[in-house]
Amino acid sequence: MSTDGIEAVFLETRNWGTAARFFLDLGFTLEFETGHNSGQFRNSSGPYVFIAEVPPDQPARAQIVLRVADPAAFRPGGGVEVVSEWEDTHYGTREMTVRDPDGRTWLLQAGPGKEA
Repeated sequence: MSTDGIEAVFLETRNWGTAARFFLDLGFTLEFETGHNSGQFRNSSGPYVFIAEVPPDQPARAQIVLRVADPAAFRPGGGVEVVSEWEDTHYGTREMTVRDPDGRTWLLQAGPGKEA
């Protein structure tokens, strides 16, 4: 089994309010706000965008998250370096990190209740 498209884009920002307004002005809808300077946006049926504020001394990163329908059936090919195996997250999903040949890490995500 392989990945099943882009699930999400995780963005870190220096200013939650400014970033939220930017995405709202682009036509995204705020699905939920966490109450600690982060929240999830969506625009149509595409991937969701999750934005979290980080301290000024921390780099503001971006991460593309790839969807995996069934982590138990997912077997990465030989060109995929597994950085971390499937782990449960505090927000109810399972995630695995892999590295591409250029050294970038990619986050793979499966929905809740999916066992690896």
